Amino acid sequence: MTASRKGDIEVAYVPADPPRAGRIVFCGTAKALSGLEIGRAARTGIVADPEGTVRRRQTVAAGIGEGGRRLLGEASGTRSWEVWALAARKALELVARGLVVPGLDRNRNGAWRIAGLTGADDQWLHRLADAMPTAAYAAAGPGGALPDPYRLLRAFLDGFADSWLREHGDDAAPAAFTAPGPVDAEEFGWPAERLAKERDTGLGAALVLEAGGYAPRLVATWYDRREPARLVDGDEDGEKAPDLHWHFAHIGRMLKWKRLADAERRYWGDPLEYYIDADDIAFLFDRGGIEALAARDVEVRFPLPLARRFTGSITLAADADPNGAFSLDSRPALEWRITADGRELTEAELETLARSDGRLVKLDDRLLLLDRSQRRYLGARLDRPAPLAAIGAALTGTYRVHDVDVPFTAAGDVADMRDRLRAIGNGEPARQPAGLEGKLRDYQRRGLTWLDAVTRLGFGALLADDMGLGKTVTVIAFHLARRQDPERNGPALVVCPGTLLGNWAAELQRFAPGLPVRRFHGTKRRLDDLRPGEVVLTTYGTLTRDAAQLAAVPWGLVCADEAQAVKNPATAMSKALRGIKSGTRIALTGTPIENHLGDLWAILDWTTPGLLGSAKAFRETYGRPAEQGDAEAAARLGTLVRPFYLRRVKTDPEIATELPPKTVTDQHVALSPEQARLYRRVFDEEMGQVRGAEGIDRRGRVLAMLTRLKQVCNHPAHFHGVDDPAAGRSGKLDLLDELLDTITAERQQALVFTQYAAMARLLTAHLEARGTAVATLHGETTVQHRERTVAAFQDGRHRVLVLTVKTGGTGLNLTAAGHVVHYDRWWNPAVEDQASDRAHRIGQTQPVQIHRLICEGTLEERIAGLLERKRDLADAVIGAGEAALTELSDEQLLELIRLEQR
Repeated sequence: MTASRKGDIEVAYVPADPPRAGRIVFCGTAKALSGLEIGRAARTGIVADPEGTVRRRQTVAAGIGEGGRRLLGEASGTRSWEVWALAARKALELVARGLVVPGLDRNRNGAWRIAGLTGADDQWLHRLADAMPTAAYAAAGPGGALPDPYRLLRAFLDGFADSWLREHGDDAAPAAFTAPGPVDAEEFGWPAERLAKERDTGLGAALVLEAGGYAPRLVATWYDRREPARLVDGDEDGEKAPDLHWHFAHIGRMLKWKRLADAERRYWGDPLEYYIDADDIAFLFDRGGIEALAARDVEVRFPLPLARRFTGSITLAADADPNGAFSLDSRPALEWRITADGRELTEAELETLARSDGRLVKLDDRLLLLDRSQRRYLGARLDRPAPLAAIGAALTGTYRVHDVDVPFTAAGDVADMRDRLRAIGNGEPARQPAGLEGKLRDYQRRGLTWLDAVTRLGFGALLADDMGLGKTVTVIAFHLARRQDPERNGPALVVCPGTLLGNWAAELQRFAPGLPVRRFHGTKRRLDDLRPGEVVLTTYGTLTRDAAQLAAVPWGLVCADEAQAVKNPATAMSKALRGIKSGTRIALTGTPIENHLGDLWAILDWTTPGLLGSAKAFRETYGRPAEQGDAEAAARLGTLVRPFYLRRVKTDPEIATELPPKTVTDQHVALSPEQARLYRRVFDEEMGQVRGAEGIDRRGRVLAMLTRLKQVCNHPAHFHGVDDPAAGRSGKLDLLDELLDTITAERQQALVFTQYAAMARLLTAHLEARGTAVATLHGETTVQHRERTVAAFQDGRHRVLVLTVKTGGTGLNLTAAGHVVHYDRWWNPAVEDQASDRAHRIGQTQPVQIHRLICEGTLEERIAGLLERKRDLADAVIGAGEAALTELSDEQLLELIRLEQR
């Protein structure tokens, strides 16, 4: 039925006894009524429309159930239609709230009725009755007499409840209240009258909140249950009212509400009233006082609607810069739209709220309840956000204001900058710059395009490609491209771990032989006579020692390689890096999130300061929710950082075809008899000490126990701290010998990783004794010796290279190796993958075999299982190795580390 046809129909209600026999009458043209499809014969008559014009109309009467469904199923048309549709919705609400009682009609048959209305319900009905047009009840009165609209509404509620509950109510109810026809229910007479008296007759207690004057106050009074909106002073219809002082003091004592409990002695006058304070408001609104009072038949009434849904949205009201160009040095103006229960507040009302001291504030047409966070929220509307905060809000569509995400609409130059950031990477890949030797792969060209685009807009960048995908050559190409622009041809500073200094020098010589390069490292380091476009290589250690000297240079580009090294902003190393204010900032890392999302914040806060806010705000807004599984927070963070953060992994379709295959094999091996005896002894001794410890002492003992058990799994000599690697005492060492015998017999090379420098020395001594061409790298290896060792391995002079994970896990190109052996597991998959990627990286031409050695029945095997189940979290949040296990209970530790021999 169309709205225009329905708009011709007036609606009225005719009550009856029993209530469910009432009729809803529809009056309109034959054409309009035909669309109702009520299925009753129409009666034709002459009626006057609301304007007084006499017209021929038809009427159709429908039962209250069928007619009510029609009213609820259609949008409002005439005012009379709208009034009865609202009444039908109110009836459904009251039934849903349980405000119905079984009773008797005039013939003593069972009938449901509405009972127990609150003052708010009754006020709502009075307002609806006052708004009711004559057409809504013109058909209801016998002999042309017009009924009282309020009484007609009450009759409609009873009829609707009686009809609806018989159709949809509980089949287990007595037939008098389920059968469609009349059923005598004389036996329910006395209980029904008693129930009605308790809920719908006599006097009820109320606390009326008055918000005008000096401050809000409460007035205690009685109301008439038959018409709850009507307040009375005392005795009503001969019924003696209890003493107000005693009644409310009794309620206050039950609820432990001190001010109300003192109603008989102080605070209260006559009439019974007092000004409420902050504790009273907290009791009523924060500690469930209103609900507790209602449970004891005391209503709390408000002179105006109480608004508790306080929300806002923001539109960028002005460009960040008067010239219409986005600037990182200016702050845009915001235009706030704040609503209370859906109604937008005016600027004058916002000023009223801002000036008010109390939590309960009276506006023109409502009361507004404010908490402390909402007051801070209101205060923030006068702030101007930092430019990067505005960009972040434009990207995510939300602006964070005191723990609340406010919808944000960008406009002007901020919207333009947002669109440009979102479009980065959509164009054709950049051409290879002049001066670059070799050919960039397609995905490296796209990385170069991305770097150029995001930095031209004035932002820093985090290139987080997997290890081995060529981040170094991409940055070299980027620097060569910058040199072609005289305004960007400043010197470049590359800061990296000492282990990578030689690698950077070699890569620059290989890919950009024409570039001037110097090392700012060692005893003869200097920075005088820097040439345009020159590349300066230094280490994080040197940066920390010579921070002031490096910060004084006007760098055009600053690149932090293995940027996870400065993820703690409180360290001297990180502060030294942040102290370099000039230059475009680029961070490189294959593991932007080693342990938690705070790592990502630290890196991006250096490349693009202010984008993610403070560390605390980031942790509360994104870090903790995302790590606890909040998909929405993770998605919003992804939207925010995507323009400034590029990550490609080896499994990406465009990259996977350019790398040889990698196979990972877990090699399980039994402990030797000596290892098994030692494992049991350590288990018994250490667990005994753990059981009696608490707090920090317990965590330290757990870590020590885990370390000793891992040492036993490696080799008894490792546990005892001796240098006797005799074969046959360690099942794991025997397996390593077998693997390396096969690898070297096939004239292949291998990397062997261990967590421990002591184990690296023990393995090297053992392999040398067996005649294997072996070298080693660990934390005490000098930079010069490291470079010579790597070159010798790549040239084939060493068949095996033994490395500690921390020393050899980042930056090194060891593509001569076709095998990687993890002698002991690092309990963080991301770190372990970094180590494997020393061999499986761009430049590798042979398949790579990854061998992970695991002792059966020990903690190594059980933790390996845990790591596999958490593999999907390796790029998000992984606990910090053994430290995450210190929080396990004694029973959980027992299950983890017990020895299970097979």
